[in-house]
Amino acid sequence: MTKLQPNGTLWRDTDGNPIHAHGGHMLVHDGYYYWYGEDRRDDIYVSVYRSKNLVDWDFRRHVLTVNSPCEGYRVRTDLALFREADGKKKKVNIERPKVLYNAKTKKFVMWAHYENGENYLDARACIATCDTPDGDFVYHGSFNPYGNMSRDCTLFIDNENDAYFISASRDNADLAVYRLTEDYMNVDRQVHTLFQGEFREAPALFYRRNNGKYYLLSSWCTGWAPNQGTCATAHKLNGRWSLNHPFGDKTTFDSQPSFVLPYVKENGETVFLYFGDRWGGNGDKYFTSSYIVLPIRFDEFDHAYINWCDVCEI
Repeated sequence: MTKLQPNGTLWRDTDGNPIHAHGGHMLVHDGYYYWYGEDRRDDIYVSVYRSKNLVDWDFRRHVLTVNSPCEGYRVRTDLALFREADGKKKKVNIERPKVLYNAKTKKFVMWAHYENGENYLDARACIATCDTPDGDFVYHGSFNPYGNMSRDCTLFIDNENDAYFISASRDNADLAVYRLTEDYMNVDRQVHTLFQGEFREAPALFYRRNNGKYYLLSSWCTGWAPNQGTCATAHKLNGRWSLNHPFGDKTTFDSQPSFVLPYVKENGETVFLYFGDRWGGNGDKYFTSSYIVLPIRFDEFDHAYINWCDVCEI
C-alpha cells in the first residue's frame, strides 16, 4: 500500500515548494503521471508536475504563461493571452486546464476556461498544444463553441477513443457536452445539454467498465465556498442521465471536484480516485489552497460515494 500526501494540507513538490495545480487534470504517459493545473503566481497560467507514484511530485515547467508563443489555426479565435493596461501586460484568467494526448497527431492538447481578467463575461474555451507533455505549450486562442458560453470544463476519452469536452454554459445554468474533432482541436458536435437550470459546475467524468456506466461529478455554483457535490450516471453520453445524487457530505468534505483518476493497481484492479480542490480562505484562494484525494466506492445501487480519511492509501 502507498500512502499519499495528507488530505487538506499544503502539498509540496520534491523541492519543498507548494504544488500549484488547482482545478487541474492528470495525464498518464510513458509510465508517469503528469499533473496540470492553475498557477496564479506572477505571469504564470498553467504548471505541470510529474510523478511515478502519486506521492513524490517533481516540478517540470510553467507550460503556459503570459509570454507563451501564440499561433492561429483553422478555427477563428481570439489570440489575446494578456491585456494591456498602463503600458504593462496584465493577466487574463486561464482556469481548469485539462490535457489529452492525441495518438494520431502526436500532440498534447490542452483545453481550458478563458476570461479577460477584468470580469467573467467572455466565458470562452481556449486551446494550447505541445509536442511533449511538459514542454512549452503554444497558445491557439479562445472561442465560444457554437456561440455558447463555456466556463468550468473537463475533457474525457471514451471507450471508442472519441474525445469529449464538457463545460458550463448559459451563465452556468447547464452543462454542454461536445464531441471533439479527430485532432481534438475543435468541437465536432454538441451531443447533449445536461441539468437544465440546475447550475452545476466543476464537472469531472469517468467510466466504470464493470457496469457500463458513465459517472459525472459536479458542484453547485456557490463561488469559492464548498457545497454538496453530486453524481449522475448514464449508459451513453448522449443518452438519458439519472438525477443528481448527493456525493460526499454537505460540503464534499470542504472541496470542489477537480478530476477523477482511474488508478490501475499492480493486480490489474482499477480504483477511481477523487481529486478535489480545497480553495484557500481570506481572499487567498490559490496560494493557500490544498487538495484532497479519496477513493470512490460504489453501493448496492451502483451509486458512487466517498468517505473521509486523513491519508489516502492505494
